Amino acid sequence: MSCPSAQPGIERLSLKFIPGHSCPNSAVEFMEDLQFVLASASPARRKLLTDACLSVYGCPSNFDEDQVQLTDPATLVKTLAQSKAEIVAAQFNKALVLGCDSVLAFDGQIYGKPESPAEAINRLQTMSGHIGELYTGHALIDTARQNSIVRCRVTRVHFAAVKYHQIEDYVATGEPMRCAGAFARDGKGSYFVEEIEGCYTNVIGLSMPLLRELIAELGYDITDFWSVG
Repeated sequence: MSCPSAQPGIERLSLKFIPGHSCPNSAVEFMEDLQFVLASASPARRKLLTDACLSVYGCPSNFDEDQVQLTDPATLVKTLAQSKAEIVAAQFNKALVLGCDSVLAFDGQIYGKPESPAEAINRLQTMSGHIGELYTGHALIDTARQNSIVRCRVTRVHFAAVKYHQIEDYVATGEPMRCAGAFARDGKGSYFVEEIEGCYTNVIGLSMPLLRELIAELGYDITDFWSVG
């Protein structure tokens, strides 16, 4: 595959595309030009995909999330994920475009990325020793066949009881400022998570098992997008 260089903001993330061996010739020909596009600038989501050998392009949507004001966390993340995917999908004629968004729901409140270190500290103090629910919306658009699917996956997160100075030190690293709910399960925040109920990668920002299901619903196979090397 070749990167559509005329489109700004697109970053090549891996090198090769291997069509599924079980596909008939016509399907192979169709798949050879099909791109998988991540409509996100998230390094964590990108790493999940590339570590799993998915051949993918990165194309951030730059969607203004503040324009969507919803109080139901599942509806919110699905709406945001779909909005991001639709913006990027308009740039591609033949691609599967994945948009994602995550929030943490805790005690009736929806937590996205904190706006200040003080807010991050307050959130982490509140969550210490308690359980929150991490919602991730997934929107997958097939621009070649004009199909789309939007789903949400929820994972329960048990937070450890953390000392105040540890929270301050954690926020000082800057990691919580980049994360929904002010913690990263795959970073320093992993020290402060006691237990995960549900999909582990969903907490990082993308449920890999759900992605496999969405790709199958659109008539493809996850192995069609694997890279080698």
